[in-house]
Amino acid sequence: MIPMRFTPLKARLRTASFALIAGLGLALAGQAAGAPGAVQVTIKDFDFQPMAVSVPVGGSVTWKNLDGEPHTVTSTDGSFRSAALDEDDTYTFKFSKPGVYSYICTIHPKMRATITVK
Repeated sequence: MIPMRFTPLKARLRTASFALIAGLGLALAGQAAGAPGAVQVTIKDFDFQPMAVSVPVGGSVTWKNLDGEPHTVTSTDGSFRSAALDEDDTYTFKFSKPGVYSYICTIHPKMRATITVK
């Protein structure tokens, strides 16, 4: 006959609490990554990709620089402006008003794109 091992209640509660907290953390991370109205734009080969995106009011755009050169994200109407983004840096802006927003890289002004907020 094989003796049964019982885990003390305190140890079982600790394990269950850890699993619950870890699961909650993963759920929140997934929610942030796939948040409704969140759009990603990459900066690569001296270009914004995609060059035109749409988000709902309250949505956000995150730019990530994949070039080895610094770039900025600057709206032509002055409503948003990033610092110079080095390689792998990101900048996020949340849009609270509908409209069409044109933006450029102030370091390389031929880099242009638009965001439509509905």
